[in-house]
Amino acid sequence: MKNRYPLPERRWFLGLAIVGLIGAVLFIATAITTSDRRFLCPLAAGIRARARAYEDYNPSPIQLRAILHYATSRVIPQQSVSEIKISFDVLKSFGRPCNFLVFGLGHDSLMWASLNPGGNTLFLEEDPKWVQAVLKDAPGLRAHTVRYRTHLREAHKLISSYRSEPMCSPTKAFLRGNQACRLALENLPDEVYETEWDLIMIDAPKGYYAEAPGRMAAVFSAAVMARNRKGSGVTHVFLHDVDRKVEKVYAEEFLCKNNLVKSVGRLWHFQIPPSFNDTNAVRFC
Repeated sequence: MKNRYPLPERRWFLGLAIVGLIGAVLFIATAITTSDRRFLCPLAAGIRARARAYEDYNPSPIQLRAILHYATSRVIPQQSVSEIKISFDVLKSFGRPCNFLVFGLGHDSLMWASLNPGGNTLFLEEDPKWVQAVLKDAPGLRAHTVRYRTHLREAHKLISSYRSEPMCSPTKAFLRGNQACRLALENLPDEVYETEWDLIMIDAPKGYYAEAPGRMAAVFSAAVMARNRKGSGVTHVFLHDVDRKVEKVYAEEFLCKNNLVKSVGRLWHFQIPPSFNDTNAVRFC
């Protein structure tokens, strides 16, 4: 997620692509604003719409900061342009500001926040020092530190034994205060539990050495949030690094292959419906 060591050969291309995506968001937002205005004369409508577009052009501070950052920075996001575009297309499809929860804080965080103008974009990160470092350069971002109870070396044991714990079951699982289920993120800020998230991006915590937290709890908790959704519609869950065994196994166990709608590179996109009537389920999938 943090990607402290960029690849020079793709740096300039990805930076320009991100600036282009942010510019597209600004254009779409302006187009939506002007499209609702009706005029009797089509020619006059076109002239007035263009004039109104210039008047309505009002990028947010975080979008301007993101454009400046990615246009001048040597550091690029970890995801490829094609992977980023999956989330961008979903955000664009809503036609409104979204609730966007991101596991991980890094060099792509300004991008995610700027692609959701006016929305609620919240980042969860396990490293307090890294949070301070990122927010020092991008104070407009919103982030919380998360304490994980898992280690990557426990991944096999946890997925083999979670069914024996009733509080991990798909019909009883919850998050806030759920200390019985080690896969549940039980100590998050209240805002996380009380918000119905339209999109959840899982690109953290670290999961490439034995003592790292691994993404087991993040995947499980995202599944619980999506299944416990009270409102209408699905929750879009994006999981990165699915080329790694743990991410893939946990995705198939909790996010479910039948909910997988798109796969590009190392990113899987799931659409998870609420489980209103799924009261007798013994497995998540």
